[in-house]
Amino acid sequence: MENTVLHKAGTRGHANHGWLDSHHTFSFANYHNPDRMHFGVLRVLNDDRVDAGMGFGTHPHDNMEIISIPLEGDLEHKDSMGNAAVIKKGDIQAMSAGTGIYHSEYNKNKDKLTKFLQIWVYPNKRNVTPRYDQITLNVADRHNKLQQILSPNANDAGVWIHQDAWFHMGKFDEGFTTEYALKKPGNGIYAFVLKGNVTIGDIALNERDGLGIWNTTAIDITAKSQDAEILLMEVPMAM
Repeated sequence: MENTVLHKAGTRGHANHGWLDSHHTFSFANYHNPDRMHFGVLRVLNDDRVDAGMGFGTHPHDNMEIISIPLEGDLEHKDSMGNAAVIKKGDIQAMSAGTGIYHSEYNKNKDKLTKFLQIWVYPNKRNVTPRYDQITLNVADRHNKLQQILSPNANDAGVWIHQDAWFHMGKFDEGFTTEYALKKPGNGIYAFVLKGNVTIGDIALNERDGLGIWNTTAIDITAKSQDAEILLMEVPMAM
């Protein structure tokens, strides 16, 4: 397929800090790859494993939309806006850092790992008032369908961010096929396989592979294994 970029799981940046084992699809911290700075406004896609009782101490962010998607275990969040919450599988957390926030994230469990995706998206408005959003979704609603988890609209399904982006998650039976039609002209779509094997068009993807596609209006997805799971991130390609 033209207008695609394939990021195989094994080609991602990797940092093992002992308590934190992180794979970076795009350049992050000590991993710098000039060919992998971002996909449109999608700046960071980190696949993190946090040991029991460990976590990220208080640190700052500004002018970034930050989305956390827990995959396993629990993650405790505290921030300078006064929010204190625990997010777990089925939850979606979004923060607009805007003019600036401080926050921390910890695995409070003493006996098990926490796994989550940390995603950064450049906003379409700078210096907004910082905000926090967290919702719990019914994961059964993504069985053989694409469940919307994020959009630009506060009154739409999922969390919302300051960007013309739409995220969906799906969990499919083997052989199930579906189409995703992009919401906005000029957007691209980045697919990340959470579990199992899928094909998008004629491109085969395995667990933790990523595929970016642009200059398209729709993509076809077919599950090649039982309970294949995928995250789709439609984002503007223009910065």
